[in-house]
Amino acid sequence: MDILEYLQECGGVARSGQLLDAGFRRRDLLRLTGLGAAQPRRGIFVLPECDKALLTAVLNNSRLTCASAARHYGWLRAAPPQPHLACAHGHGSGFIRHRTVRFPGHASLPLAAVEDVALHALGCLPSPASAALATSAIRLHGVPRELLASQLQADRSGSALRVLRELDVRAESIVEVDAQHLFRAHGIAHDTQVFLPGIGRVDFLLNGFLIVEIDGFAFHSKRTDMLRDRRRNNAAAVSGYAVLRFMPEHIWFDPASVIRDIRTILAGDRRSLRR
Repeated sequence: MDILEYLQECGGVARSGQLLDAGFRRRDLLRLTGLGAAQPRRGIFVLPECDKALLTAVLNNSRLTCASAARHYGWLRAAPPQPHLACAHGHGSGFIRHRTVRFPGHASLPLAAVEDVALHALGCLPSPASAALATSAIRLHGVPRELLASQLQADRSGSALRVLRELDVRAESIVEVDAQHLFRAHGIAHDTQVFLPGIGRVDFLLNGFLIVEIDGFAFHSKRTDMLRDRRRNNAAAVSGYAVLRFMPEHIWFDPASVIRDIRTILAGDRRSLRR
């Protein structure tokens, strides 16, 4: 692999030591400035399109963690106002410092291990953000819940352990964790991941007749996906179910409209239409 391609795969920023460890020679490093890379500090190479959060981590001799590492591990949500960095030193400012690092970090990116990201989130973020990140670690990355619990033995870990114990890891997507929290906060009873004959598994079922689906980020551009969704929606309507579909942006940035739509449907209970 060319050194420029490798630097791009590293998020556009890397230390010279990392490049040398990857098998490149010093003369390869000297070529980088001619290929468009800058050196904001000796021993650090940066491309113009580099990930700014990763650059912050490298400049502070640390790794992204907690909410700042979330999108790299599949939890797509707005970045926090200040970066969250895992670092053993006490230097620098302008970021949230997480000193305890328990696991080896990412192999090529300045990211804390997904286990540390989840543990830092449980001790730092409020719900549902902490629950969503922990669910991501468990569901998407196979981190055992027991492993996370074993690392939370300090006297001040009680609230983090409580969040961990109450996780509903049946959620098929991380945004469903936020939806569950939204429903609970407004007193809306719901069942999660319910299988309905002739329809299939649905994200939520409310009052036995209202199906709520949370669509993912990927647009269903394939015709087979569109046909499947149409079949499911039609089968639900024929069986007397009401269906509401929301995007993650609805749950995160317009929750009032989500709750209003749900309560409007629930107020006109359609169970009498069921066959």
